[in-house]
Amino acid sequence: MMPFNTVYRKMMQNVHLAPENDEDDLYSGYNDYNPMFDTEDLENDVAFQQAARTSYGRRPPVTAKIPGSASSRPLATGFGPKTTLPSSMGRPMTGGIQDGVSRPMTAVQAAGYTKAAMRGSSFDPLGQARGPAPPLEKKNSDSPEEKLRQLEKKVNELVEESCVANSCGDLKLALEKAKEAGRQERELLRQREQITPPENINLDLTYSVLLNLASQYAANEMYAEALTTYQVIVKNKMFTSGGILKVNMGNIYLKQRNYSKAIKFYRMALDQITSAHKEMRMKIMENIGVAFIKTGQYVDAISSFEDIMSISPNLKAGFNLILCYFAIGNGEQMKKAFKKLIAVPLEVDFDDKYISLNDDLHTNLLLEAIKNDSISQMERERKSMAEEYIMTAAKLIAPVIETSFAVGYDWCVDAVKASHYVELANDLEINKATTYLRQQNFNQALETLKMFEKKDSRVKSAAATNLSFLYYLGNELAQATNYADLAVNSDRYNPAALTNKGNTVFANGDYEKAAEFYKEALRNDSLCTEALYNLGLAYKKLNRIDEALDFLLKLHAILPNSAQVLYQIASIYEIMEDPNQAIEWLLQLISVVPTDPHVLSKLGKLYDNEGDKSQAFHYYYESYRYFPSNIEVIEWLGAYYIDTQFCEKAIEYFERAALILPTQVKWQLMVASCYRRSGNYQKALEKYKVIHRKFPENVECLRFLVRLCTDMGLKEVQEYITKLKKVEKLKEIREQRIKSGRDGSARNRREGGGDSGGTKGERLSAKLKALPGTNEPYESRSSKEIDASYIDPLGPQAERPRTAARKRTEEDDFADEELGDDLLPE
Repeated sequence: MMPFNTVYRKMMQNVHLAPENDEDDLYSGYNDYNPMFDTEDLENDVAFQQAARTSYGRRPPVTAKIPGSASSRPLATGFGPKTTLPSSMGRPMTGGIQDGVSRPMTAVQAAGYTKAAMRGSSFDPLGQARGPAPPLEKKNSDSPEEKLRQLEKKVNELVEESCVANSCGDLKLALEKAKEAGRQERELLRQREQITPPENINLDLTYSVLLNLASQYAANEMYAEALTTYQVIVKNKMFTSGGILKVNMGNIYLKQRNYSKAIKFYRMALDQITSAHKEMRMKIMENIGVAFIKTGQYVDAISSFEDIMSISPNLKAGFNLILCYFAIGNGEQMKKAFKKLIAVPLEVDFDDKYISLNDDLHTNLLLEAIKNDSISQMERERKSMAEEYIMTAAKLIAPVIETSFAVGYDWCVDAVKASHYVELANDLEINKATTYLRQQNFNQALETLKMFEKKDSRVKSAAATNLSFLYYLGNELAQATNYADLAVNSDRYNPAALTNKGNTVFANGDYEKAAEFYKEALRNDSLCTEALYNLGLAYKKLNRIDEALDFLLKLHAILPNSAQVLYQIASIYEIMEDPNQAIEWLLQLISVVPTDPHVLSKLGKLYDNEGDKSQAFHYYYESYRYFPSNIEVIEWLGAYYIDTQFCEKAIEYFERAALILPTQVKWQLMVASCYRRSGNYQKALEKYKVIHRKFPENVECLRFLVRLCTDMGLKEVQEYITKLKKVEKLKEIREQRIKSGRDGSARNRREGGGDSGGTKGERLSAKLKALPGTNEPYESRSSKEIDASYIDPLGPQAERPRTAARKRTEEDDFADEELGDDLLPE
């Protein structure tokens, strides 16, 4: 054991005490360099890099810097000589000098560490210092492959342009683009076959070009070319889906009414479609059923529609099935088919979807927004189509499925009430009443409609509206007013009810109040044409001509071909003393109703007032041709021929008038006068004799008989003179009786009877009075003195307001063709 003193001395050898006199150098030693803190050249420190690369190596002591070398450096320590340490695991040092050769650092090149970086170059892992990349190599546009790609692109563009033109309605341009695409595609095939093997041909492009071409041919009704193009696709076995196009070929044959071939191609297409495409198979079967209906093979059609209704029922197939059973007269099967029709699920739920269950403003705004979106519109269309099918089917089968129409309709109503279309039951009942109206069974119609007085407000208002309409047509204004009030009170927003209420007020002469009801109806429904028409009539009655014209012109914009509207506008212009405008509107009217004799005679009258005799004659003659019983037209035509010195032609019209009014002597006297004016005295004498036998007390006839017999030197002259004196004496006696106290009305009746003419005689008109060449009295009286027993079958243009029923039907549109008729109920 070493003595303590010896140990102490050795320890103290390494202890250096600070000098006591060096108190000014407080920071000495801080500038001494320690190689441990040399971090500027760590990337060149092989030992540090080795320790950084390994997870279990121990960093050797840092040695002094050896510039320009990446090899291992000797360690300078105070405990031993300088040595070179290997890695901690005994592996050779990567990057170190082995056998005198420096190994490159390949492990860090991906991160941008290169040997150049060791020599002091900047860190540039992205290689930005190298400058921009060289430009891409340009494609050779002259190469065959590039030409083929460009040509194929052009073909696709032509096909797309053809489809766009078809969607825009330009069928001719669509066909031209399709043909050009076909030509370019054939050129593409020819060039491709020269440089590539056949298996590289683009069959999809060929298929699309041919299909588009065939579709455009069919759209342009070039059916032969379309069928030929479809045949090219169908017969080519390389087109795996070409067989389905036989459906399109069947459609073309159906349009050509070649129903047997259409059925053949439909069945061929059906055989090539698997059961996985269920919906497509059902549509093809429906086409087959329609083709069988066209050929009258109802049993085969029933088979197709029955299969559809058993697999995938739909409304159209169900309705067609009912039609087929109706055609063969099978009432029981009609009932079964009707039940199948109303059992088809509609998949529309309006009641729950759009009802807000809380007062959340955001939710309510959202519901309002989706009420009129495209899906809601589609649902409304589907519901409307379903109701139309069911209503039409019920009206069709009701008269034939039971012993009477009423019983059949009741069965349909009960069936609908038991289905999810229960809302249609009330509409069917109202249609039942309307059918009674068409059958002119008004009592049954009234009884049926009265059943709805205790229903909900909507149904009650509809029924009361029709009841008011019926009573108004029957001129029972009190009942019409009561039911109009009931309809308005049940539904104040029902424009038809307000219109009928206005009509009842209009009939009582209160045009101002009627106009207020019509205005309210228009506020509820701006397209209520009946209210708009009636408002024009009300203002016309109030002599507010400008306002009446404004409303009728608005209605004309809505109903440009309405005969009633056109006539009323022409009538207003006539009141405004603008005959040119009146003629223009009447000319538009005869383009809508070219055979209406009243309008033609009106045009003739306007042209006559304007002094255009040729146009007046044309329209009067056309009116006579369509209705040869209008006395005013006959009288004008007869006077026209007398005025133009063609008395022989006038005889035809006056004879027609004599046939229409055989009790009036004036027309027969005009016929005899025409014979006499034309120089045929013998026929004139015979005609006067016939008139004398029918009207022995007619003074004018006896005077002309005396004159003709005198001129012709006949012996009967003395006989007619004697009769003339007796008749004149009787006439004097009658005049004395009139003066002695007979009232004026009795005198007017005797003088207007036509059996004993007055002293002035009967005149035709001012035109006939002014005819030259004679001073003798004429045989006819003014047209205003025509016997009141005659009634023009057409009558003048009616000034009655239109009534409004619950709905307009085809009968309403037909009624519009007759001027002056009210709208019929549904």
